[in-house]
Amino acid sequence: MTTIRKPVFDTVRAILGRGFRQHEVDRLDAALDGHAPTQANSVTCVTFQQVGPQGIALIKRFEGCARLRTDGMVEAYPDPASGGDPWTIGWGATGTGIGPGTVWTQGECDERLARDLERYAREVGRALDGAPTTQAQFDALVSFHYNTGAIARATLTKLHRSGDFCAAKAEFGRWNRAAGRILKGLTRRRAAEAELYASG
Repeated sequence: MTTIRKPVFDTVRAILGRGFRQHEVDRLDAALDGHAPTQANSVTCVTFQQVGPQGIALIKRFEGCARLRTDGMVEAYPDPASGGDPWTIGWGATGTGIGPGTVWTQGECDERLARDLERYAREVGRALDGAPTTQAQFDALVSFHYNTGAIARATLTKLHRSGDFCAAKAEFGRWNRAAGRILKGLTRRRAAEAELYASG
């Protein structure tokens, strides 16, 4: 097996154009030793994957498509913590061009959500840097990032990459403040994300 192992490692290293991370060495060792995870309990090494139905449902549940007017249009609303910026519309969309008086159709809200989910999924994939991740974990992390924008700097990301999933789960609860105040809505969201994260 040793004679097979070195050429395999050298080839994969050349393909990647870099050295290995420990979790990658472990997975290659397991595969070469014939102990790769079975499909039933496997995790996926990803640089990008799509958000699953559970993740989309969680995001929609907590973002809501608020401020639906009687004419069927959706209106922007101020941040609940600051009472002003950032203004939000539809399924939690913020940014340039969204402020007092901004009005979208439901279709525009749904299209923006789809685009945002693709972008946030890519950013989460980059932050995970190929670490083994289940769909449930990925969905929970995208929801977390969608709400906080903090996936690249959060301790929970580092813990996930190191494989310490229990400690990563516990980190969700620390992100329940806005404008320095603990918000019940954020506390509930972090609990739901942690539950989804642990379910996979």
